[in-house]
Amino acid sequence: MKPNIDLKPPSHWLGHEPAGAARRIYLGILQDLEGGRMVPGQRLIETDLAARFEVGRNAVREAMQHLVVRGVVDLSPNRSPAVRRLDLAESLEVLDVAAAMTRLAARAAATGFQPRHAALIDGAIDDLDQAASAGETALFSRARRHFYRTLLLIGANRELQRLFPAIGMIIIHAQYPSNRLQGIRLADYRAIAHAIATRDPDAAERAALAHVENVRAVIQELAASDPR
Repeated sequence: MKPNIDLKPPSHWLGHEPAGAARRIYLGILQDLEGGRMVPGQRLIETDLAARFEVGRNAVREAMQHLVVRGVVDLSPNRSPAVRRLDLAESLEVLDVAAAMTRLAARAAATGFQPRHAALIDGAIDDLDQAASAGETALFSRARRHFYRTLLLIGANRELQRLFPAIGMIIIHAQYPSNRLQGIRLADYRAIAHAIATRDPDAAERAALAHVENVRAVIQELAASDPR
């Protein structure tokens, strides 16, 4: 049975996402990245996207601008937009930001945890377990987002809720796919969840930092073996 994951965040978490037809393209490209149907470096042809999503070219251009702000797409003069591809230095910079914000999210969740939140955190871990067992990359990506949204909901820091989705981890996950990395994430998320459920902010922050450092180590290994 597939996890029951609510993909609709509260409205103030949407940041600068587009509306209308442009939003359909915006979300479609993000979902394609999560599912491995698009890859970093891939060119995005305006006419193809307009035909696929049955929208006008203005909507495609609007979606591209929002994806540029999100750090997902690169625009170059006289060339089609492309899914952003990070060099190793950029990847590590993204992880530096992720480390700071994940520590804040975990600490806030542990500080704000109440007994009524137990079902939320347990459900998020169950979703991750089921997604990992199913072996579907896109499903695990959705479960991972659900886990972080749960932390942000419990922590109730509205500014963190607004900023956290902007971290460029979607490109990191798309550029460095790894079954080993998924297993590390699952173990790390359990450790974070346990620290939150026991209301230990220091342990939650340590677990969050350890998680990002584990991801960093694997990415450095993958980059060294494929130095494109």
